[in-house]
Amino acid sequence: MAGNEFPQDAPKDPLKDPLHDGPGERPQWRALQGDVEGLADEAAERGRGLIDAARLQAQDYVERRKSDAAQSVNDLAQTIRNSGRDLGDKPHVRAFFDSAADGLEQLGSSIERRSLGDFYGEAEAFARRAPVAVAVGTFVAGLIAARFIKSSSLPPEAPDGDARDSFRA
Repeated sequence: MAGNEFPQDAPKDPLKDPLHDGPGERPQWRALQGDVEGLADEAAERGRGLIDAARLQAQDYVERRKSDAAQSVNDLAQTIRNSGRDLGDKPHVRAFFDSAADGLEQLGSSIERRSLGDFYGEAEAFARRAPVAVAVGTFVAGLIAARFIKSSSLPPEAPDGDARDSFRA
């Protein structure tokens, strides 16, 4: 080929490539293409099935944990109410304890009847209404976490050896 080594009218479609136009090649290529498409469809369907199963399992776990959390809040409310009963001679303090217990019982029943989507929606709406409060809360939570991590670390090294030596047998 003189000048231009690549023909300008070369076919772009491999199915129309004259090199693959031999007898029996085109049906084999189409069969292979069909097999690959079938495998891709089956893999996609199995992937969707796995995702659905994981989603159901996660929702079931959240529902169980939600029930446990609601029960814990209700138990705390009952404990506060019982503590307030011990203060029978101080009606204002007892009313405060009863009010706190009522609020916790309402929270417990709210946790029990709402779905995860409801909680997520409310949290998102709050974050949109008060982004500064969310940022400050996140910052404070980070400080508390850092303080906790720092306090749970090993004590500083002792001058006469490793501080962990005193814990070894």
